[in-house]
Amino acid sequence: MSKSFDNKVKVNNEVEFKDKVVAINRVVKTTKGGRTFSFSALVVVGNENGVVGHGLGKAKEVQEAITKGIEDAKKNLVKVPVMHGTIPHEQFSKAGAAKVMIRPAAHGAGVIAGGSMRAVLEKAGITDVLAKSLGSANPHNVVKATIKALASLREPVVVAKNRSIKLSKVFNG
Repeated sequence: MSKSFDNKVKVNNEVEFKDKVVAINRVVKTTKGGRTFSFSALVVVGNENGVVGHGLGKAKEVQEAITKGIEDAKKNLVKVPVMHGTIPHEQFSKAGAAKVMIRPAAHGAGVIAGGSMRAVLEKAGITDVLAKSLGSANPHNVVKATIKALASLREPVVVAKNRSIKLSKVFNG
């Protein structure tokens, strides 16, 4: 069951994105002439105002891999509905063997999440959330699952419109 997410964001050169390197991996290729080292960098970018993306860059040098990762991440941006610093509802998602669960939290709770999930949530501009990474701890899949969960969040206004009810009814039941 594959869902497509059409909430991609267009990048303007004026928008300021902040980046966070989640993981750097050194890769060794053995050739006839000896070992060749290269690096891959998993990077998360966001404007800390509801837009976040991830990218993978590979190069012979670490800095070049990070730069390529940032450029790739800017091509994979998604819009996240952030309400009062948290998310509108609970969401569960999966990518590979990594499963993630994110829940809204009360104001002042902070970002309660581990490693790569924390980077994605902070760059999305979420300040209060409870998150749990289940299954695999592979940073690539955890980042993909987190962004997939954030991309599939629905805004309460849209839910109310689809159900033809008032916004207050969405929250009260």
